[in-house]
Amino acid sequence: MSDNYKENTDGILPGVKPVVEQLTSSPEQVDSVLIRKDKRGADISKITDLCKKNKIRFMFVQDQSLNKLFEGNHQGVIAKIFKAGFKSEDEVLSEALEAELPLVVVLDQIQDPGNAGTLARTIYGIGAGGMIVPKHNASFLGAAAAKVSAGALGKLAVAKATNISRTLELAKEMGYFVYGAEYKEGAENLYKTKLHTPAVLVLGNEEKGIRPNVAKRLDVSLFIPMAHGFDSLNVAQAGAIILSQFYAANCD
Repeated sequence: MSDNYKENTDGILPGVKPVVEQLTSSPEQVDSVLIRKDKRGADISKITDLCKKNKIRFMFVQDQSLNKLFEGNHQGVIAKIFKAGFKSEDEVLSEALEAELPLVVVLDQIQDPGNAGTLARTIYGIGAGGMIVPKHNASFLGAAAAKVSAGALGKLAVAKATNISRTLELAKEMGYFVYGAEYKEGAENLYKTKLHTPAVLVLGNEEKGIRPNVAKRLDVSLFIPMAHGFDSLNVAQAGAIILSQFYAANCD
């Protein structure tokens, strides 16, 4: 790969040939690919074909979107790189059954890389099996998330899912019990509920929570009771509290 087109510290890989090379040699490390709208040619066709083959998201965008990511000559193509590499959903769910804590966390459209990185750090630290994120509308697991994770994102099993609802159905078929963090009518008190493993824990978007179609797949909704009417935990804090309860239940 040319010295002019190496992946930078933010996990951004610019340039047509470097992106083709990355998609050919290590597609599991590619989060997504952005292509300038007017870009055409054999190399672009090869990039889109490789993305389709490996189920990698690609988008045609305006030039300014590419310029925001890389100020140099990106040649109209940029790949976002997750160096640790994504596994398949089947792999993460299968391997997690043998984890110290047989639990997988699903991030349903969490946007803040700080939250994603913090959760990865907690998941890995307590010995849980892995993390699954959606292919669309999810935080990029690049440098910002990696830094907050304190190295956990480089070791944790992570998968990308095209359809989170189908992911939860697959998990159930494999024997997982599916929980979600939701404060709503019918939700169960985290501290009074018997928690089962293997489990999937779904954590929702910072503003909107878990999407309705995903929530339909939950076996149990959990809420964290708060004193003094206080309710301002962010998703990473709430996730850590819930995960600690699963860890304690698993040690009983």
